[in-house]
Amino acid sequence: MSQGQTRRPPEGGGVPVQDRPVRYGEVFDISGELGGQPVAPRDAALLQSAEQAVLGQTQKGGPAAVMQSAAAINARAGHVARGQITGPAADAGVTVTETVLPGRRVVTESVAGQVVGQLVTPAPVVATKPSGALDQDAVTIGRALEAAAAATAAAGKMVDQSDAAAVQAAEMRATGSTVTVPGGVGAAAQAAADHNARAAARDEDKIKLRDVLSDARGKLPADKAATKEDAERVVSAEVRNKPDMATTPGGVAEAVTAAARLNQEPPSF
Repeated sequence: MSQGQTRRPPEGGGVPVQDRPVRYGEVFDISGELGGQPVAPRDAALLQSAEQAVLGQTQKGGPAAVMQSAAAINARAGHVARGQITGPAADAGVTVTETVLPGRRVVTESVAGQVVGQLVTPAPVVATKPSGALDQDAVTIGRALEAAAAATAAAGKMVDQSDAAAVQAAEMRATGSTVTVPGGVGAAAQAAADHNARAAARDEDKIKLRDVLSDARGKLPADKAATKEDAERVVSAEVRNKPDMATTPGGVAEAVTAAARLNQEPPSF
């Protein structure tokens, strides 16, 4: 993946990284207001969720991975808060768009409207699908749940009641059911949340979100392309169970929202 001339923070005679935040202009070849902004954890989580939804995984050395590293440095040094998002990213968002051209597929990743990386691969072979089959180009709810697992893996996010509620809502939207599927991913999330609430304070005794969602598509009896309505239901379920009424950075609600947004965007040619 091209990083758009990814840059390293200054070394040697420059100001040490721990004494000031790592800014976008130091890791990507970009300009304007965004270039002077510190890379924040929520920016990285949002791009990672979108990257996971489109590519199926976080690209090693890709924009999301670069942002995760820079954001971790900034958070450890106290330059940014764990849930912080930069102004330009909050205003314009992050996007991962896919364009299929003759013989090749181009995936473009942007933050606040500025391109931070591109991936060019041979165009996929699209098989003819029977009527009523799931559009294989759509980002499904199951895929979004797996993206949330990957986006929160590094932070070791433990399953809590807000996660369980969001997963159950996502499962119901994917399956069309009005109840939690016995033995399904929603039931597993609720069991994990209950276990963690009873577990000792040690984090190693608790179940992580990645453990529940890493194979979400395989655990769903049915799946569907994520829509705006699906995202609204999942967001509502998650925030109702959080004291701060905010979604978890890179979590289930943000992953489904990113998937719905990608599905709404018209293809560019």
